[in-house]
Amino acid sequence: MTKFEALGLQKSLLDAVTDLGFESPSEVQEKTIPILLEGETDLVALAQTGTGKTAAFGFPLIQKIDSNNRTTQGLILSPTRELCLQLTNELKLYAKYEKSINVVAIYGGASITDQARQVKKGAQIVVATPGRMKDMINRGLVNIGKIDYCILDEADEMLNMGFFEDIKDILSNTPKEKSTWLFSATMPKEVSVIAKKFMHSPQEITIGDKNSGATTVRHEYYVVGGRDRYPALKRLADTNPDIFSVIFCRTKRDTQKVAEKLIEDGYNAGALHGDLSQNQRDLVMNSFRKKQIQMLVATDVAARGIDVEDITHVINYQLPDEIETYTHRSGRTGRAGKSGISMVIVTRSELRKIKAIENKIKQKFITKTIPTGMEICEIQLYHLANKIKDTEINEEVENFLPAINDVFQGIDREELIKKIVSVEFTRFYNYYNKTRDLNIQDSGERRERRGERGGDVPTSGSVRYFINVGEKDGYDWMSLKDFIRDTVDLGKDDVFKVDVKDSFSFFNTDAEVTERILSTFTEFKVDGRFVNVEVSKNPGGGGGRGRRDRKKGSFERSDERGSSSRRDRGSSRKRNEKKSSGGNSPYSGKRRGKRKSDFF
Repeated sequence: MTKFEALGLQKSLLDAVTDLGFESPSEVQEKTIPILLEGETDLVALAQTGTGKTAAFGFPLIQKIDSNNRTTQGLILSPTRELCLQLTNELKLYAKYEKSINVVAIYGGASITDQARQVKKGAQIVVATPGRMKDMINRGLVNIGKIDYCILDEADEMLNMGFFEDIKDILSNTPKEKSTWLFSATMPKEVSVIAKKFMHSPQEITIGDKNSGATTVRHEYYVVGGRDRYPALKRLADTNPDIFSVIFCRTKRDTQKVAEKLIEDGYNAGALHGDLSQNQRDLVMNSFRKKQIQMLVATDVAARGIDVEDITHVINYQLPDEIETYTHRSGRTGRAGKSGISMVIVTRSELRKIKAIENKIKQKFITKTIPTGMEICEIQLYHLANKIKDTEINEEVENFLPAINDVFQGIDREELIKKIVSVEFTRFYNYYNKTRDLNIQDSGERRERRGERGGDVPTSGSVRYFINVGEKDGYDWMSLKDFIRDTVDLGKDDVFKVDVKDSFSFFNTDAEVTERILSTFTEFKVDGRFVNVEVSKNPGGGGGRGRRDRKKGSFERSDERGSSSRRDRGSSRKRNEKKSSGGNSPYSGKRRGKRKSDFF
């Protein structure tokens, strides 16, 4: 295999390679470094996250920089503050034996004047987030008019985050004769636009197939009912006692809600989303890196740029709207050649999305079943036995052995082992004994929903919903439409035929978002009051602002009569579920998580 010495790197960089413990270059490094060192060229490199892209452009950039010239010569744009800082630290390690090279990070959430002062002192390489870089350019605090190299790292993520205009503005302030290196996991349309507009006949390197997923990641999916996502998540966590994972939700509200539930149920969990302050984000990420948090619940935007080693699982609590986003999610695990697992919790109506993702990433999903309660008990029992077996003996316990032996006097070895393992086993057994199967079998999901909602959920066409808020709650048709759209994170025209009554209302969406609507409004509260959404029994109900039913001479009275009983049934169902659950989780009473306030 080709070694770093054969790639053309100078001795100071090879010494840094040795100190870092790199032995052989990754595929992207082996293909990229010689091209970038050979001459001045534009380059598009497509490779999954975790394949060593930073070193692929970092070493050639440092070797090409004139260390005697204090002018900014290289600009690296990255999507997030975390990735910006990570890139800066790695480049400093690469330039360890190049004492005159200065690398400065520019990002939001820190003093802009301090960052400008560092650049002014002489920074040959600037690593920046697009928003802060554009701000500094507009204020005249940084000059990138003489750079020789511009690197767009995680280009697809930056563009997915809405930085398209910022990147165009930044690149328009750079010289035309520079070299531009674009690194991306996928090649969506926006990345192609940037490449065509700002790059000249770029060379292209593709590691694997375009837009494909990492081969070190195994993809699994679990089919459950819409109301069983959270119980399924807990079972998947309990089935993997040493889990170290990122759990993805679509919205900030769901992210916070799932994290809070996990913490309340005794799991080491934390939330990461856009409503957190920078200080809160830093605290959560530091706890996650130290593995004080085992389950980080995050939105796609907040998780971009996370590069934490040894993540064992990525769990898609909800599938993203864009397939490219799934590629980024799954790329959080299986990094640097290690294996990882990407799990997807789906309902039957979402199965078509699995097929679409398979076609895109060119990998097959494995159909898996949510473990039964007894299977989890067995796994936890073996985990405990192995943990005891592998525990290193603390010799200080020797002083206490006489007293301990007195306590265990008369108990034989086999009985003692049973008692020790029963401490853990009984907790899980008491919680999972007699729990139901969460897996959807044949038409089970439809039967379950028929019992819960009073009718089948349509799978095509337009779906009519009942919601238990109306004019008394301060809504008109426009404000209710905005509330539903913002809560579920839908498009401008996805909610229509909004019909507001006195104490309840109706609205329509296309069937493809029905599962999102119903799952979002499961145990959903506004100002302490449950807001319930159900598929209407009268799907042909009027739209607009209150169409009158001519036959009855009234506004859809069948739904109005049923509204209070429906709410009563919903409240009763929640009470019954709590009674039958036997506690919030097997960790109740023995918390392995932190206080809610610790992780926001």
